[in-house]
Amino acid sequence: MGKISSQVSIKSCTVDCQNGSMNFGVVKTSYSCCDTDLCNAKDAPDLSAIVPNGKTCYSCDGHSCLNIMSCSGSEDRCIKATGQSAVKGCVSKSICDATTSVNDVQSISCCSGNLCNSVQSITQSFLFLCCSLLSFILLH
Repeated sequence: MGKISSQVSIKSCTVDCQNGSMNFGVVKTSYSCCDTDLCNAKDAPDLSAIVPNGKTCYSCDGHSCLNIMSCSGSEDRCIKATGQSAVKGCVSKSICDATTSVNDVQSISCCSGNLCNSVQSITQSFLFLCCSLLSFILLH
């Protein structure tokens, strides 16, 4: 964990958008919003350059959710989402507030204490849930 193997930048228009970031250990996303014509011309920030902020949360790696990760930048909450699988990690409050209903996700909860998103083992791949959550936020 910790190494970014590839970085993808997506620019588009959307009705609602929240600034912030989300990190599930293997997938990290950052959102930067603007509200004027052609305002998304500049590149997204380098995610590997964002410094840890002291907050820690549990994350999952496909086998278990026992991993402890360091949050960075504006990630001031821990997140736990369950559906056909589970994901855990760090998230900005603004992003967590915007994820109240996501297709194929049974529950999403955020908390503010260190390691507050509790340990729970998983048996199925969590990438499906990551993609669902990411798609919802990008296309909502």
